[in-house]
Amino acid sequence: MPGPRTRPHRTDALIAATGLTGGLVMWWLGLYSSPALAQGRENWVLLPLAVICAAALLRRTWQPGALLLGCAAVVADQATGSLVVTVALFTDLCYAAVMYGAPRVARAVPMASIVLSVVGTGLLLVLLRDPQALLLGAVLGLVTAGSAFTGAITRAHRDDAAAERLRAEQTRLLAELDRTQAVTAERSRVARELHDVVANHLSAIALHSTAALSLDEPAVTHHALGVIRENSTQGLTEMRRLIGLLRDGTPEAPSPAPSLDGLTALITRANESGAATGLRFTVHDNRPDAPLPAPVELAAYRIVQESLANAVKHGAPGGAAVRLDVHDDTLRVEITSPYGERRRATDVPGTGTGLTGMRERAALLGGALTAGRDGGAWHVRADLPLDPRERQEPPEPPTPAETAPRPEGSARP
Repeated sequence: MPGPRTRPHRTDALIAATGLTGGLVMWWLGLYSSPALAQGRENWVLLPLAVICAAALLRRTWQPGALLLGCAAVVADQATGSLVVTVALFTDLCYAAVMYGAPRVARAVPMASIVLSVVGTGLLLVLLRDPQALLLGAVLGLVTAGSAFTGAITRAHRDDAAAERLRAEQTRLLAELDRTQAVTAERSRVARELHDVVANHLSAIALHSTAALSLDEPAVTHHALGVIRENSTQGLTEMRRLIGLLRDGTPEAPSPAPSLDGLTALITRANESGAATGLRFTVHDNRPDAPLPAPVELAAYRIVQESLANAVKHGAPGGAAVRLDVHDDTLRVEITSPYGERRRATDVPGTGTGLTGMRERAALLGGALTAGRDGGAWHVRADLPLDPRERQEPPEPPTPAETAPRPEGSARP
């Protein structure tokens, strides 16, 4: 906000100069409102004129001082014959006191003007004992109360306009915040899709290419090349779909969202990928026959997909199990895989984003996900409500088991 003004506003200076010029012209022409009072004191009327013109210079910057100075000037003006210009300038000072004064002054001046008008009219009736005193009281009310209430109405409109501008600015800022949050949420969603779909295919390619290079067995090499080709084709298809979605807003070829109906195919691919390392997967699906909500099935599918990919990349030889159960309107997904104590030659370094993405998927549905070492196994458990509600809360912090230091070579997401 701008600081207090140190000199009169140019509009105030123009008002004061115009009033002084007009008053001097009326004095020179002898145009007094009360000629009888002016006789013999014609020059005295210039003193209140000069005082009220000085008050007009301060009408914005010195309230209520300017109004009080104007009151003294207008009383002296009435006693010396009165010039219409002096009364007009006093009317403007009443308006300016309400318009530019402090809130307390703006509230007090209209009430004081009403009291002054009523008391002044009563005094005129008592002193003059003539009904025409009511007309003088009406003029007094017009000069004081009329101008004060005009200033109050104008100030109310000005404050309303300022409030509307502030509200519009707040709305703009909220809209910008919503847009930023929407962009961030969309970037997070695309990042999860890239990791869950494309990154897993690339991890499988890296895993099997490493195995083909490290093992001098034609059968293993042939099998690894087949898996590489299949994953590269699928990864390229998914990449094209995501690029089309980002570029045009719609995928090139609409495809249904993954669901738990594809769990068997997911386990089959995981067994093919884990065969070279002696890792076997089994599934225990205890879901009811009725389909679950689509967001829940998608989240459960992606969590299982990411967990299986991590088990293939980092797990030790042995049996891994996937279990799905429904308890109290909650789908529980549990994946248990052998915990690898040593890094194998075929291990692929993890980025740490897989666990973050799984936790975000669970949190967006109002659920929770935990992951960590449980004895000689790595255990992932997700509880997904079957009545998902969108939540923008950040995921829970990692548990001590997730952040505890692990032996070298036992990488996990």
